[in-house]
Amino acid sequence: MRTPHQPLDRANGAAVPAARAPGVIPPALPLSGAVDDGDRLVDLVDLIALDPFVTGREPFGRTTWLENLRADAPLTVPEARVVRDALEDDGHGRLSVGDGWTLHVMRWKQSRRARVTVTAVSSELAETIIGTVTAGAVEEPAPADDSVPVGFWHYGPHGPRRTQREIGAAPWETIKRNYARPVGDTLERLMAIDASTVTGRLLLLHGEPGTGKTTALRALAQQWRSWCQVDCVLDPERLFGDPAYLMSVALGSGDEDEPKWRLLMLEDCDELISGDAKASAGQSLSRLLNLTDGLLGQGRNALIAITTNEDLSALHPAVIRPGRCLASIEVGRLPYQEAVDWLGTSAGVGPDGATLAELYALKTGARPVTVPNQAPPTGMYL
Repeated sequence: MRTPHQPLDRANGAAVPAARAPGVIPPALPLSGAVDDGDRLVDLVDLIALDPFVTGREPFGRTTWLENLRADAPLTVPEARVVRDALEDDGHGRLSVGDGWTLHVMRWKQSRRARVTVTAVSSELAETIIGTVTAGAVEEPAPADDSVPVGFWHYGPHGPRRTQREIGAAPWETIKRNYARPVGDTLERLMAIDASTVTGRLLLLHGEPGTGKTTALRALAQQWRSWCQVDCVLDPERLFGDPAYLMSVALGSGDEDEPKWRLLMLEDCDELISGDAKASAGQSLSRLLNLTDGLLGQGRNALIAITTNEDLSALHPAVIRPGRCLASIEVGRLPYQEAVDWLGTSAGVGPDGATLAELYALKTGARPVTVPNQAPPTGMYL
């Protein structure tokens, strides 16, 4: 009878002695996979690339993701021998081998992204190969005064993924006039907060659509960039419904040069923080609150910014209680006179003022592309 850690001879099924190199766990997991006509070529390359690591021939693995990839980056080394090469649509998978190592590269031309995986017979060799392959492969974006790095989280086929992009973010001084004076003064006090003056973990911006809530958050990201990393969660309902996903986002990337504080942006989360959220969203509200000031939030300098169209009175009382909210700001319409001053004319401005989106539409003359209204024909049966 073979021991639990003794491999099978693939030819006859008999147990064979396991090679026990010092410090290396003997291989015990044969690779197995099923292939059908629904699999793509790049999927097969992914499967084949696992074999050296799973079977233990190369027990040390390293993977890194590259963003803003140079178009001419070779992502290989001179001594590599290509054993599989698959090109499908925008995806290109390539599997190369060398003396004691295997290199698997998956790159996407349109998004300028790549995944590089190396397995090797030693950790030192794996680190050397992956460092050589990725050296100089990324093109650093030119810094811009009106942009800020923002991370975007989503749950993909291989689990939680974070992609960082530079997004437009005008400085607060240039956009303060987009808000009614009391709102602008309140937002300005928020912009002035730093890591030493944070008194709550939840930031709520509420008001009707088009009033500039997201624009204000982009300016906040610009203003806080020296001490706070801003991340936007694209699927907040999945985030608070999946504990593993929530832990990945809460822990962050762990990079030493990453700012100590992080601001997670959740847009249009009305159902998560509404008055009946406990009944409709199950444990999602509880996990949100736990991330702000519960056990999960302890030791994690995480702030959460939520935009909602709900009125403050319709929000769950646990969300807006004192001590939990850093700020709760209603971002409304510009009053009539301020809207006229912003636009430079009263044409198109109603007695109730206008939202920021309406003012920009009036200023640019933008109109939706629609089919002109046509009078229904007469003399026909309905």
